[in-house]
Amino acid sequence: MKTERVWKMYWSATGTTKIVVSAIADRLAAELGLAVETYDFTLPAARRTAPEFAAGDVVVFGTPTYAGRVPNVLLKYLETVKGGGAAAIPVVTFGNRAFDDALIELRDILTDNGFRPFAGAAFVGEHSFSKTLAAGRPDVDDLLLAAQFAGQAAARLAGVDGQTPPVEVPGRAREARTYYQPRDRAGNPVDIRKVKPLTGEACDQCGICAAVCPMGSINPENVREYTGICIKCGACVKKCPQGAKYYDDAGYLYHKTELEEGYKRRAEVRLFF
Repeated sequence: MKTERVWKMYWSATGTTKIVVSAIADRLAAELGLAVETYDFTLPAARRTAPEFAAGDVVVFGTPTYAGRVPNVLLKYLETVKGGGAAAIPVVTFGNRAFDDALIELRDILTDNGFRPFAGAAFVGEHSFSKTLAAGRPDVDDLLLAAQFAGQAAARLAGVDGQTPPVEVPGRAREARTYYQPRDRAGNPVDIRKVKPLTGEACDQCGICAAVCPMGSINPENVREYTGICIKCGACVKKCPQGAKYYDDAGYLYHKTELEEGYKRRAEVRLFF
C-alpha cells in the first residue's frame, strides 16, 4: 500500500502508552518520510468525536491493559472509530504482570471497525498502582525496541492490502475472554471496583487531578468530591504535585503489594508481524 499519513492514536492516563505509541509512530513516519498526526482520546471531551481514516493511513493505536483486557470504559467509544481501510498497529501496555487478552481484543476491535492490523506489540509500562512495579518503563531499552519494530513495520507496509490477514497475536477466542480477578491468599476475590482515592492535607486545590482524570470524575471546585466512577488509572495519584492523592482501602493495598512482590522480574516486550 502507498502510505500518505501516519497517525498516533492513544488513551494514556499516566503517559506510558503515549510514550510507546509516539516512539513507534515517530520512527515509522521518519522511515516513510511523512509527518505525524496525533489523536489523544484520554480525556472525556476527546471521546466525543474521532478522526476520519482512509486507505493510505497507517495508525499506531494504543491502550493500556486493565485486568487483562482493553479498558471496558473505552469500548463504546472504540465502536465509533472507523478505519476506512487504514493499516493499523495495535499496541498495548501492561504493568509487568501480563497483557492476557488485551492485544487480541484491540486487534479484533480494529479489524471489526475497518482497519487492517498488520503488526502488533505489547510493551511494559510502570504499573498504574505502583511507583516500583516496572518503575521507569518504558525505558531506553524498550524505546530502542520500539524504534526497531517501527523500522520493520515500515518495510512491511508496501505488502499490506485488502487481502492482508490480521496479524496473529496471542490470546483467547472472543467467547472465552474474561477479566483478570485478583484474589487473596485464601483464594477469595478482591473487589476494588468501587474504591476511590482519598485526598490528604497536603492538597492545595490546584485542580490538576480534576484536569487529568480520564473519566471527568473529580469535581474541580472540590477535588475531594467524586462525581463519577474511579477506574484506578493512577492519573490523579501520579500527577499530583503535592502527593496528596492516595488509597487506603485494604483490598487495594493488598492487591498492590501482591503485584509488587509477585512480579519483580523484568517482563519482556512482545512484537508481532
